[in-house]
Amino acid sequence: MRQIDLHKLADDARFNRFHRLVLFWCALIIVFDGYDLSVVGIALPSIMSSMGVDATNAGFMVSSALFGMMFGAIFLGTIADKIGRRWAIAICIGLFSIFTAGAGLAKDPVTFGAMRFLAGLGIGGVMPNVVAHMTEYSPKKIRATLVTLMFSGYAVGGIVAAILGKSFIETYGWPSVFFAAGLPVLLIPVILKSVPESMPFLLAKGRTEELKKIASRLDPSYQPMATDIFAVPAKDRADSAPIKHLFYDGRGFSTVMFWVAFFMCLFMVFALSSWLTKLMASAGYSLGSALTFVLVLNVGAMVGAIGGGWLADRFHIKYVLAGMYALAAVSLTLLGHKMPTSALFILVGLAGASTIGTQIVANAYTGQFYPMAVRSTGLGWALGVGRSGAILAPILIGVLVGMSLPLHQNFIAIAIPAVIGMVAVLLINHDRSASTQGADAGSAMIQTPVKVSGALDADRELQRSA
Repeated sequence: MRQIDLHKLADDARFNRFHRLVLFWCALIIVFDGYDLSVVGIALPSIMSSMGVDATNAGFMVSSALFGMMFGAIFLGTIADKIGRRWAIAICIGLFSIFTAGAGLAKDPVTFGAMRFLAGLGIGGVMPNVVAHMTEYSPKKIRATLVTLMFSGYAVGGIVAAILGKSFIETYGWPSVFFAAGLPVLLIPVILKSVPESMPFLLAKGRTEELKKIASRLDPSYQPMATDIFAVPAKDRADSAPIKHLFYDGRGFSTVMFWVAFFMCLFMVFALSSWLTKLMASAGYSLGSALTFVLVLNVGAMVGAIGGGWLADRFHIKYVLAGMYALAAVSLTLLGHKMPTSALFILVGLAGASTIGTQIVANAYTGQFYPMAVRSTGLGWALGVGRSGAILAPILIGVLVGMSLPLHQNFIAIAIPAVIGMVAVLLINHDRSASTQGADAGSAMIQTPVKVSGALDADRELQRSA
């Protein structure tokens, strides 16, 4: 009889075709998510003109999706640990695809806001699930790289939104870029068939045949035997109350620090994604030029995410993340000052790398910090609480824009949270993370036997092992 530690199997696996498949689907889902999230900022000047709303009201319109994202991240992140991540991800895709397309039909701010709130439930819910999924299936040595590479799809989605915005809005009107967001719903059946389920979820449900298939795909050298027993460390066991585990084993203070860091970073991200186009247009740039800044911002985000992930796998991820917050504070402060256009493009790229890129690395760090069975919950709550910063940002910056303050004061307001976020990250107790406690928990394993002689025998074995 062999005991197969699923956690160790995933940690020690060599990158193979199975990992590429998980990376492809998770990244593609994030591309869709990034597009849906960025499309409002791209179209905002045209929407304001079409609906006749001022900057303050426009800020509330943008924030309607962020309210949805807050609830979506908390509840759809948590529910995934109960119904399985595949179905949670499918529900999220359906929500953000259908209702973002529906926003293109809106003729007034209230209807638009309602559609964006419902879309936000899916946008917010999908993030913790795909990050937890990629973290669970990534080899430990390249985990941060793969998670940040996957999440660079968020920037790709923003780039696609900017490109379509430049070519579609002036020709077909702003609703056209929203209608394009409905296409991903067609892929839901393929995603349900192609994306593997979470291993702790399968273990808790006794679905050992699926576990055998996944284990052999994770590590092709593994040959299933009838007497094999699958197991995970006790800390990685899925149970009915995952939220309490965010505060177990000395993780309570660090959990709060993650929430603070996410609040500050998401404030910066959504301040820029919502208002960069308008701020640059107000500074004298044409709409086409202002959209180019959004394109540069997202290219910078991709570089920051991938580069930050690469650094995090070679140095301490906590200090890499703190350094990225510091870079955000500097680049955003400088962004409001007059300078040559080429230098401005470089600063916008650095701002994208150190805000959106920083959030992506923060997602990777959070996914590694919590045990496998509550990664969706931990990241979902961090993103959910952090969404209050995302909600506040478009409203606050909208008020500042409405006050016609000098450009540099707007950017200073966006930069201040970077300093607070850096301090919060430095206060995280990394010694209480799942990765550093693995050895202590390794002796307490939760097991489930492979089904060998029918459901009745399996149920008896499960009762004995429990």
